Amino acid sequence: MEKRPFAELGLSPEILKAVEKMGFEEASPIQTAVIPVALTGKDVVGMSSTGSGKTAAFAIPALERVDPKLRAVQVLILCPTRELAVQVAEEVGKLSFFKRGIQAVPIYGGQSYDRQFRALAAGAQVVIGTPGRVMDHMDRGTLSLDQLRVVVLDETDRMLDMGFRDDIEHVLKNTPAQRQLLFFSATIPRGIQDLIGRYSRDPEWIKIESVAQNAPLVEQVYFEVDRRSKIEALTRLIDVHDFRYGIIFCSTKIMVDELDEHLHARGYATDRLHGDISQAQRERVMDKFRRRAFEFLVATDVAARGLDVDDLEVVFNFDLPNDAEDYTHRIGRTARAGKSGRAFTFVSGRELYKLQGMMQVARLKIRRESIPSLDQVEEARANVFFEKIRATLEAKQFFSHDRMIDRLLEQGYTSTDICSAMIHLLQGAPAAKPGGAPAKAIPAAQPPLRAADEADARPKRAYGGPRPHAADPEQKPASAAARPSHARVTPKRAPDPEPAPGGAPAAPAGDETEEQEAVRRSKYERAPRTGREPGMVTIFFNVGRKHLVTPADIVGKVAGVTRLPAEVVGAIDIHQRHTLVDVAEEHAPLIVKKMVGIRLKGEALAPALVGTETKL
Repeated sequence: MEKRPFAELGLSPEILKAVEKMGFEEASPIQTAVIPVALTGKDVVGMSSTGSGKTAAFAIPALERVDPKLRAVQVLILCPTRELAVQVAEEVGKLSFFKRGIQAVPIYGGQSYDRQFRALAAGAQVVIGTPGRVMDHMDRGTLSLDQLRVVVLDETDRMLDMGFRDDIEHVLKNTPAQRQLLFFSATIPRGIQDLIGRYSRDPEWIKIESVAQNAPLVEQVYFEVDRRSKIEALTRLIDVHDFRYGIIFCSTKIMVDELDEHLHARGYATDRLHGDISQAQRERVMDKFRRRAFEFLVATDVAARGLDVDDLEVVFNFDLPNDAEDYTHRIGRTARAGKSGRAFTFVSGRELYKLQGMMQVARLKIRRESIPSLDQVEEARANVFFEKIRATLEAKQFFSHDRMIDRLLEQGYTSTDICSAMIHLLQGAPAAKPGGAPAKAIPAAQPPLRAADEADARPKRAYGGPRPHAADPEQKPASAAARPSHARVTPKRAPDPEPAPGGAPAAPAGDETEEQEAVRRSKYERAPRTGREPGMVTIFFNVGRKHLVTPADIVGKVAGVTRLPAEVVGAIDIHQRHTLVDVAEEHAPLIVKKMVGIRLKGEALAPALVGTETKL
């Protein structure tokens, strides 16, 4: 179906003004088809894919039927999840901005009852909520449906999948007989057909083909990778394509936490969303994500429905979804409002057969590609940096530093050497101290840091090889000989002294020589701190052996968050509940400032400088 301008749909001046303020001129196909029919008061069954504009399709005609002078609930919108209820409430608030006197309230589990009681008592005309909490308020007598004019069931198929059928029927049985009923769903299984037959009156069926809406606009690719290489593959794809804004889906809450932690350690700005996170924190995370306060949201399928975020560049399926429907809802987060997007999926082992089955059932067109090599990553970063320099030169958006350049030229330096030194510093390399030895050049085999990111104040990324994770026994640290040239090297430390009598750890089962015991002890324990190297100070971190922290974790986190070279970190003394880290004195204040609140092994860090006389 073709699109039409909102001005041709018979809307009130207030709604048209709100739509114009939101930046929309033309209605989507589902909006063009549904709004004129719904304005007549007729029941509607709308079938359309996620991201096609269903919210405005039912919210606009519902708001047109609200009487602002009547302080009673006139519109009830049922949603399957809290996230979707909040999203719909925000959309309703924007659309009713110029309709003075209309109040909308979201009601869902996890939110304070007092706030919902006050909003309902104040006479909110539009209620958006989850079936369980709506039924709860009806049973308490705090939600009256006597004046109800419109009932909307959004994502009806999802509500039935989540077991809300009895709740939905309880709500519909207690609504006035003359109310208008609007069903919206991506699919219409038999359960929904039964509801439509029992509670609607001669509905108008409107179907917008999902294939025409989303599939051509989403570039879908899958990569066959080993489970232990997924993080490395993910970061390479992000860097090669220079993605700045996307969602990464995982199958479990534990995987979300671990991946969020790993990406933080590598310098990516991420946050997480799953079922164990409080509602208040969820709302804060989503608000920050919509404002682009961080780059990537790591989430479980609890966030696959109801997320209304524009301009997503990419969706990563870090873990394969359960079925084709979940896959469609995941990738539907990108390529919205007619824009293009990308969806990348990782599969390992027998998951490949599962993906092929999904492709056959849902007629998905997902092509296979290979993970970019390190050389490709390096070349892509260099190209991005080159294009930013070129664009800045062409736009002349820089201050002139002719005087400084002339001074360097007068001292005999060539223009190419001066430019190379500037790029060297922009890439995060340490500067040479006056009168000291020259700074070491960045090896050619090491991919450069994303120095150009400084132009738009993004969190800086340091790139390294896959870092062993203490919780994964299958990942083992590479030996020095086998370590790739781009991997981060942890600072060396002096060998541990012989343990004091009585202080040696318990020997493992079986016979063990003293030499074997010393080797084992040197791997897992450190000698007591005896003093700092010159020019170093000590920082206290509130994580230790109890949290499975390793020296590589400390170095990787400091380097990834601060963008400082690994050499600024010296001796690391890991205790049971805390860790003492020597760092270069000149960088200590920055490290303490940047590391506050950063999560390591699930703990929020609270670093503090340790005085020379302080004993712990």
